[in-house]
Amino acid sequence: MLTIDKIKKAEHLLKGIIRKTDLIYASGFSKNGDIYLKAENLQKTGSFKVRGAYVKIAALTHEQKEKGIIACSAGNHAQGVALSAQKNKIKSVIFIPSTAPISKIEATKNYGSEIRLVDGVYDDAYNEAVKYQKETGAEFIHPFDDIEVIAGQGTIALEILDQLPEVEAVVVPIGGGGLISGIAYTIKTLKPECKVYGVQAAGAGSMYYSIEQNKRTELPAVHTFADGTAVKMPGEKTFEICKKYVDKIVTVTDDEIATAILSLMEKQKLVAEGAGALSVAAVMFNKLPVEGKKTVCIVSGGNIDVNILSRVINRGLLKSGRIADLTIEMLDKPGQLKEVARIIADLGANVIRVRHNQGGENTDINDCYLKISMETRNAEHLSEIKNALREAGYRLTNEK
Repeated sequence: MLTIDKIKKAEHLLKGIIRKTDLIYASGFSKNGDIYLKAENLQKTGSFKVRGAYVKIAALTHEQKEKGIIACSAGNHAQGVALSAQKNKIKSVIFIPSTAPISKIEATKNYGSEIRLVDGVYDDAYNEAVKYQKETGAEFIHPFDDIEVIAGQGTIALEILDQLPEVEAVVVPIGGGGLISGIAYTIKTLKPECKVYGVQAAGAGSMYYSIEQNKRTELPAVHTFADGTAVKMPGEKTFEICKKYVDKIVTVTDDEIATAILSLMEKQKLVAEGAGALSVAAVMFNKLPVEGKKTVCIVSGGNIDVNILSRVINRGLLKSGRIADLTIEMLDKPGQLKEVARIIADLGANVIRVRHNQGGENTDINDCYLKISMETRNAEHLSEIKNALREAGYRLTNEK
């Protein structure tokens, strides 16, 4: 059973192994609340996962360690297991879905684990890992549905209560539920008046739907770039703990996650992966009642693949109105481009791309389309530019 004593023992076990990560005050994410970031993206291996993995592996008997260990992961648990196995001098075989970022796969290899890639998502890798465990008798280290692992993740809550005793709300990303289970149990046991909120990607909301339907629900598929939370079904233990201790679970879109990643980079100089930015996205887009509350957002990981980082930043710029594409219908005559450019420049935006197309078959002979990409300050600035163009007599089409 999960107990506070077990979580405190896990905290003692982790001393000298993991970092007590900073709790950073972050202005600018909420207009009406005090937001703090628990920077687990700066943890060893770049994620909170090393906490639970090490606690579980250190608790194995000598006989279990001799047989080796098996794990499955989208990347962060893999690195936590690999590092923990290395420190305990245990052979490890880790099954990783082929959709996991290359950076996470290579980092896991560098800790000395044997890697086996499996086509599909986390659940497909899990099935292969279970099959291999039955064949070899090695110990399976579950990424979330294990009491020792959950106790390890719960040590984050002990740190938060020590760093900010007056905390009123904690916002936690959810994949399979191990992180929020450990945090929610600890917070609700030691400070029951503090709210605990969970956040999932809209395309991978297995815990969200399970809680709504009051039974574990398996999704037919998951669709999100937040690969660390791409789980089709929550765990049995984590579902029961969340049902009892979590106050509310919400979802955020991939666009909202991308915007949160961009904001974390610009405002706090922190790099978060998709799963790591879920909590911040929920607060930024007012999905939770944290107004006036001292709120801690868990930034659970920072292992984002640099190959998709530029795309994520671009999506965040689009979502926040910082980059915009406009298509303007106008007469094809001299001076039109100059006039449009003057309106945009006078309002302080920067044109980065222009394309001129003659009208199609359903337009007047002398019509044309001007496609403009520009950099703006925010959504309000973009709206101001659109209004100015309309007032000048231009018609905007296919706005983004």
